[in-house]
Amino acid sequence: MADYAQPISRLIEELRRIPSIGAKTAQRIAFHILGGPQSAADDLAEAIREVKKNLFTCSVCNNITSVEPCAYCADTGRADDSLCVVEEPFNITTIEKTGVFHGRYHVLLGTLAPLKGIGPEDLKLDKLEKRLKDGRIREIIIATNPTADGEATAHFLAKVLKDHGLRLTRLAMGLPVGSDLDFADQVTVRKALEGRTELKD
Repeated sequence: MADYAQPISRLIEELRRIPSIGAKTAQRIAFHILGGPQSAADDLAEAIREVKKNLFTCSVCNNITSVEPCAYCADTGRADDSLCVVEEPFNITTIEKTGVFHGRYHVLLGTLAPLKGIGPEDLKLDKLEKRLKDGRIREIIIATNPTADGEATAHFLAKVLKDHGLRLTRLAMGLPVGSDLDFADQVTVRKALEGRTELKD
């Protein structure tokens, strides 16, 4: 890194800790903050402090919230018989935007990642098991990402939950709308074939 003044170097290093932020992006953000008004920097710092101070995980589903329980768990209009299991709190927003799912959520707060030292005990499945005891849940939709870690987590959950007498489903994966078959990789095409659906009039 260039020989910047210590405060800007520190800011760049701190920004680089954020996932997907590389050295160049961190540098651009740092100089953007430096070049802006003091009030903008103060607002950013206060927003970060507020997030750390006022947000926590829901005691029921692990979603990030400022109220207990979170808005999804407190919503009496949602179906209690369907539970969608996601990796991270921000995955809920993606599913909600479809307007299709109206059940409950459970957030794992990660995935199995043996190379990173993340095992089954780190997924905090005790909360999930506790939610199954009241007998209201009939279907669990496993909505982990289609990555190696996400797939491993989905298979692990299927093994753990198979004896609960539930319908276990996995989000369909395959070809995105508007894509060209020639540009798809073999794994994507295989998933698309395995998840094919019947055409109806």
